[in-house]
Amino acid sequence: MKKVCPIFLGIAACGAVSAAPFTYDVDPEHTYPSFEADHMGLSIWRGKFNKTTGKVTLDKAAGRGTVEVMIDLASIDFGHDKLNDWARSPEFFDIAKYPQASYKGKLAGFAMGVPTRVAGELTLHGVTKPLALKINSFKCIPHPLFKRELCGADAAGTFKRDDFGLDAGKSFGFKMDVPLRIQVEALRTD
Repeated sequence: MKKVCPIFLGIAACGAVSAAPFTYDVDPEHTYPSFEADHMGLSIWRGKFNKTTGKVTLDKAAGRGTVEVMIDLASIDFGHDKLNDWARSPEFFDIAKYPQASYKGKLAGFAMGVPTRVAGELTLHGVTKPLALKINSFKCIPHPLFKRELCGADAAGTFKRDDFGLDAGKSFGFKMDVPLRIQVEALRTD
């Protein structure tokens, strides 16, 4: 017997698959928030964080979603051991008191099911401030091994580190602007 659905019940009520948000776990092996830090106007130090976790929700059809990334500040990596130790110390990040930074936001500006920006907030050194990210690339594919959807993105933004109480070197002419990039991959949980 063929199922007949009255128009007023809507497609979802008739058993058709409706779009819904899906949840994705951030892959810590393929996610590296990175940044640039000025050194007295002479050079740029580049670094990254090697340990991150998080979740993404995504509803492509409805054009909405969320992102949450937690960053282990002890995993900072400038490629310079003494600088890494200093950044972890009470003189800068003070990881004993503030072990984690986080970024939480809403995916926005969807075009053909793909977000183009994130409206969010960065929490760093006990301070939370708005931080918008531009999504430079975003793509989802079937994961070849796990047979679930895998999405990846490259997002970028800039913040002033002294807004977060991280003003070391300011009196020596260090610029406070910090370009931030978050390269992220996340695997659908279901």
